[in-house]
Amino acid sequence: MTDWVSLFSGGKDSSWALYRALEEGLDVSRLLTVHPAGDSYMYHTPATHLAELAAESVGIDLIEVEPDDFGADDVDDAGAQGDAELEPMEGALRELAAADGVDLAGVTAGAVESEFQTSRIRGMCDRLGIDLFAPLWGEDPVELAEAMFEAGFEIRIVQVAAYGLDESWLGRRYDAEALAELLELREEYGVHPLGEGGEFETYVVDGPHMDRRIDLEYDAVWEGDRGRLEVTDATLE
Repeated sequence: MTDWVSLFSGGKDSSWALYRALEEGLDVSRLLTVHPAGDSYMYHTPATHLAELAAESVGIDLIEVEPDDFGADDVDDAGAQGDAELEPMEGALRELAAADGVDLAGVTAGAVESEFQTSRIRGMCDRLGIDLFAPLWGEDPVELAEAMFEAGFEIRIVQVAAYGLDESWLGRRYDAEALAELLELREEYGVHPLGEGGEFETYVVDGPHMDRRIDLEYDAVWEGDRGRLEVTDATLE
């Protein structure tokens, strides 16, 4: 068997890529989560500490990478920053590929429209001589969201940072009703229906690929024009 690694944050997009890979019969033997210490150009940052609980529910071993702060809040060259941020992930994959009993075939990624991220992940795969499975890439965002709902994903919004998204969105379920409101906000403010521009971030608490639902307790933290969930407890039901 060949081994696939799912680049995984616990958010809806990476979770959907994992789910689709499993549906396609790919042997995903590891999840890989990068925990940036601060802001990041390449990685989903909110609630990544919950990836371990999601991995336990999914039943796949998790590799966690904890690089130093990327300094992404003060960057002159975004391209060079993206390249630098990729190095810890690539190093972890090289280490895995060199391990006994591992035949690394490829990685899954949840990018939808970000050429910035996808081109770098594709380049990394080329250097490693492995394949990239990116089932969301170039797909219609509304159809993707609807497919997630239909499959039974329970998705919670854990961070918002866009005009039109107020404190009431924190902790809200991302479902058909929320999507309809987001499409209205797209007309007025340009909000992306999948939050692809960082307008909102998510965490998947249940889905068909998970054995047990994740129960979250949290406080909502609002900072003027943006906010996030401060998770105080998370358990498998």
